[in-house]
Amino acid sequence: VQLQASGGGLVQAGGSLRLSCVVSASLHSFNIMAWYRQAPGKERELVASVTDRRSPKYGDSVKGRFAISKDYAKNTLNLQMSSLQPEDTAVYYCYADQQVMSDRYEFWGQGTQVTVSS
Repeated sequence: VQLQASGGGLVQAGGSLRLSCVVSASLHSFNIMAWYRQAPGKERELVASVTDRRSPKYGDSVKGRFAISKDYAKNTLNLQMSSLQPEDTAVYYCYADQQVMSDRYEFWGQGTQVTVSS
């Protein structure tokens, strides 16, 4: 399974970006899909996650500003980011979790840089 993230870039504070993660398998194959981010000198943190069984969950710092969604027709995980702030600057990674029988597999995209200028 391969995850290819894109959509990052440089944006001014208050602006918006849409990240996409194209997956080489059907999204129905995965239990949890998520976006994480890692800023310089900081640990990787969960931004948003989604499953088929519950409503999306968001990190406290992005609630009300970010929205995660799945496009099954395009095998794509999206993250719509609005009201961006400099503290949102980070490398963003998409993630997928798959359970096959008793084995669990985790997959990561390569990361896409988001830079928010003040």
